[in-house]
Amino acid sequence: MNLETPLAERLRPKSLDEYVGQQQLVGEGSVLRNAIASGQLPSLILWGPPGTGKTTLANIISQTMNRPFFNLSAINSGVKDVRDVIAKAKENGLFNKQGKPILFIDEIHRFSKSQQDSLLGAVEKGVITLIGATTENPSFEVISALLSRCQVYILKSLEKEHLETLLEKGREQLERDSGKKIVFKETEAMLRFSGGDARKLLNNLELVVNASSAKKVSITNELVMECLQNSLSMYDKNGENHYDIISAFIKSMRGSDPNATVYWLARMIEGGEDPKFIARRMLILASEDVGAANPTALVLANTCFQAIAVIGYPEAEIILSQTAVYLANSPKSNATYSAIKTAKSLVQQTGDLPVPLQLRNAPTKLMEQIGYGKEYKYSHDGDGNFVSQEFLPKQIVGQRLYEPQENTREHADRQRLKKLWKDKYGY
Repeated sequence: MNLETPLAERLRPKSLDEYVGQQQLVGEGSVLRNAIASGQLPSLILWGPPGTGKTTLANIISQTMNRPFFNLSAINSGVKDVRDVIAKAKENGLFNKQGKPILFIDEIHRFSKSQQDSLLGAVEKGVITLIGATTENPSFEVISALLSRCQVYILKSLEKEHLETLLEKGREQLERDSGKKIVFKETEAMLRFSGGDARKLLNNLELVVNASSAKKVSITNELVMECLQNSLSMYDKNGENHYDIISAFIKSMRGSDPNATVYWLARMIEGGEDPKFIARRMLILASEDVGAANPTALVLANTCFQAIAVIGYPEAEIILSQTAVYLANSPKSNATYSAIKTAKSLVQQTGDLPVPLQLRNAPTKLMEQIGYGKEYKYSHDGDGNFVSQEFLPKQIVGQRLYEPQENTREHADRQRLKKLWKDKYGY
């Protein structure tokens, strides 16, 4: 293989036995491996972080099953490209000769609704087997009609032992290719910089080895830091430090720093990041980190998400900036986020506690006779539209789950709750 080809590509496995990680999918007896072996492969979506082997797995599947393989990238393919591939599959009679062709679409979440619609007929009629790869939650990014016709398989970030296995494979390959002796004295920095991304790990290893002219390369944490620190400012929307930049963006908004917020936003925009990816993260932050301190933040973030879907770049950057600065400047509270986490923990501890009789609906005569809804008091009949009564199961009466925080909006919430419930919840 050409030595100019990146190490990660030179080491790309060609069989399931060579594949590292994802044993829950490809290990002996797994559902996906059994489907491949039986030849009864459904259309599927591979969802996972960058560098976890989605493209590699799709290639291995086609080779193992000896199926014709068509590869499209959602970044530079359109409806015409999809239709051309489907037409080619039909015209060449591939369905009858070698089995159903596989159409692999990388970053399928970047396909528009019309592009995804163009796949439906071929998938439904069995002309092709679709394999889509995505780093985004397919529930949000793949249209329901297409998603319902596919199985979703989740790929996980690689574990330390998987990364160490890949480092060893990389070392052996580079020694063969370069004639250098490579020794790992320390691997912590190399593993940390990879972020669980196999492609990034191997390409970083190659960069460090190639940076040395010595015949023996001793890899230490210091050497890795020295070689890689300059590359950290790069932004790769396809994965390299895609998640590092969005993390910095989120933390800047959470930390109420609008200056840092717009800087990281600009880094993503200049890198060509999908505006929906940015807007979706702001939508989450508006609820998780602003929450009850300023409920309008969620409304604005949702409006932003809808608006940028209609407008697109370059104008979308103005809407993204407006929303990001608003969220950064907004008072913060994670009280509602903490409340649902605490409530879920309580449910897990206490199980399925019975609903109090007075809160149960009584749609039948029998239910009414045995007391369903009998003692329920209609809140709007009380002064201030409030009547004191019990809404929790008796086993957890008085359990406080929502803890208002110190901001103007939630201070008012605390005072109102204290007035309504007296000492019951300890507000």
